Amino acid sequence: MKPVNADGTDTDPDWEYRPLRLPPGITRWSAATQLSIHAEFAGWELSRVLLYSDGTRKVWLRRRRTTPGVPGLLT
Repeated sequence: MKPVNADGTDTDPDWEYRPLRLPPGITRWSAATQLSIHAEFAGWELSRVLLYSDGTRKVWLRRRRTTPGVPGLLT
C-alpha cells in the first residue's frame, strides 16, 4: 500500500499516484481496456484495486516521477 499523509497526499518521492473510480456497470474486459490505454499512452501502471460489494472498483495507478530538466543555455 502506498504511503500517504493525513491529508491524503502521497509521501513517496519516487512515484506519483492517480486514483480512478470505475462504476459498477463496467465489465472486467472494459475496465482492463481503459487501464491499458492509461498505461500505453500516459505511462501509468496498476498499483492497487479494490472491488466493492456494489460492483464499483477503486483503482490506483502509479508512475515514476520525472525530475524537471535543467534548461539549456540560450544562444
